Amino acid sequence: MSPQTNSPSYGPASIAEIDWAALLDREFTPSPASWSEQVMYFLLVDRFSDGLEDGYVDRSGQRVTGSTPPFQPGDEGNATGDDTSAAAWRAAGGTWCGGTINGIRSKIGYLQRLGVTALWISPVLKQRADSTGYHGYGTQDFLTIEPRFGTQEDVVALVAEAHAAGMYVVLDVILNHTGNVFGYVGHDDRPWDGTDRMVAGWRDRHGEITLPFPDPVTDREAAVWPVELQDAGVFTQRGPIANWDAYPEYVEGDFFDLKDVRHGTGGDDDYHPSPALVNLVRAYQYWVAVTDIDGLRIDTVKHMDVGATRYIATAMHEFGRLIGKKHFYLLGEITGRRSFAIRLLERTGLDAALGLDDVQEKLDDLVTGRRAPREYFDLFRNAYLIGQGSDTWFGEKLVCAIDDHDQVRQGWYKSRFAADPLGQRLTVPALALNATTLGMPCLYYGSEQGLDGQGDNDRYLREAMFGGPFGPFRSAGRHVFDETNPTYVALSQVLAVRRTIPALRFGRQYLREISDDGVTFGLPDFIGGKDLPDERIVSVIAWSRVLAEAEVVCAINNDPDAERTAWVLIDEELNERVAAYEYGYSSDPARIGTTTPVTSSGAPHRGPAIQLTVPPAGFVILVPAQSG
Repeated sequence: MSPQTNSPSYGPASIAEIDWAALLDREFTPSPASWSEQVMYFLLVDRFSDGLEDGYVDRSGQRVTGSTPPFQPGDEGNATGDDTSAAAWRAAGGTWCGGTINGIRSKIGYLQRLGVTALWISPVLKQRADSTGYHGYGTQDFLTIEPRFGTQEDVVALVAEAHAAGMYVVLDVILNHTGNVFGYVGHDDRPWDGTDRMVAGWRDRHGEITLPFPDPVTDREAAVWPVELQDAGVFTQRGPIANWDAYPEYVEGDFFDLKDVRHGTGGDDDYHPSPALVNLVRAYQYWVAVTDIDGLRIDTVKHMDVGATRYIATAMHEFGRLIGKKHFYLLGEITGRRSFAIRLLERTGLDAALGLDDVQEKLDDLVTGRRAPREYFDLFRNAYLIGQGSDTWFGEKLVCAIDDHDQVRQGWYKSRFAADPLGQRLTVPALALNATTLGMPCLYYGSEQGLDGQGDNDRYLREAMFGGPFGPFRSAGRHVFDETNPTYVALSQVLAVRRTIPALRFGRQYLREISDDGVTFGLPDFIGGKDLPDERIVSVIAWSRVLAEAEVVCAINNDPDAERTAWVLIDEELNERVAAYEYGYSSDPARIGTTTPVTSSGAPHRGPAIQLTVPPAGFVILVPAQSG
């Protein structure tokens, strides 16, 4: 299906035109009491749904008739059977595929039944008309919705539908740069060298550099909007970043061909925002007021001055409080090491950072048996990062996912977790571990269906779930909104249990020692595993979530071929009066509701233990069942 070709329904041309009194004269949806207990789902609008799928189930439970049939096992590779078809499929992945805002709205029931409570939606603001930027990160008009996605009214209806289903909505936004709205003299694309570049002109509606810069432009399809962003001095004009870790290059340079905005001057505490930054913030406050969204995911935070980010956070938090959203959520994309991210959170006032880089990498390696489990669990013990002498838990400061749309950490060749046979078999324990350990779990669209994209370009991580020309599993014209898919079913069950057990949402976290004989205990990288030819270690990996006086034990088995049984040490004081633990969830449904006794471990002075069994590539949750 080709993307929508609606004419844009333009928003205000100027920040000065906005009638704030009228916009704020309404009731707004309050923020959640705690964002850390939410389950987030990140989707790219263009790649999620066009609303034309056949046989999906709507929010009311009714099956919907559509034009795109559901994916069947024999459909894999139906678009890549020969070289010509494969080339066309690859090319389709580099441009618009046709997903819409109304398509997302049609799948609110699908997401609600999965257990999602917060939607993170990729940018929806208008791109250049000639742009192939389906991802939305190159905004040309900050006050108009991208017509290929829909209208302002569509976004308002989506947010209202999500709120009615008990979900919050976080919109992905860009303040670091605009789209490729002007060109340099001589098409000067020399890498940043600290010198200013001469601008040849604004791009017109066809993308050609024909309009004088920085003269005002009246065509809403040309240059950049609102009109305040057409003033002299809005852009840094220093060419594209080449060294992504060199300061000030990564702050002053253009993000590839996307044009960097000059944010202001000064340090953390005495920052003076530029008029451009003030107007960009006001533009996003406009969208909060119009749509009733609950938070923002702020793109490319690393590439902005710390003082600019602090200004953004302060302005957006205060605006949220003004309209009754006391916990308006600000999630920052902060690439780089976790220590850098946490320090930046402390300095800027953002609420959370994406758990990318070492968090994501070590979660992946834990499940696949390529890294000691303690390396992942130790990530949440961050006292040294803020100079405190005791453990500090940053669980609510991180949003953690096993997949995402960039996979920055993987370098030039990128892949989803399920891209290889091992990942496909271990998807359920990976998603379950993400859902029941510290940090807000974030599902990347399609992971619940086992999407397996991989390749030398981001496009391969961004299959269209609704089919279209660039569909899942190298197909075209088939959708994967299958609520009987075993991964979808298992994850929805795990998330349902998570909702009923406070410790799984708020509790402290401890990696537990295990034993295969009940006598010799150790962490799972030493005990209970076997070395495999590819140097993986397979084992039961168990951890506890503790809230007040309640301990809950979770465990995965990263052996995809065999059931495994292990003894797990538990807390002695918390379990003095607990006689048994019960399986609140198991990948083997027959075990749910059965119990295992609390016994003294065979190791002197090591406290009590329970014995648990985990199916191959399985997951279990055990809760106290009886008190003595």
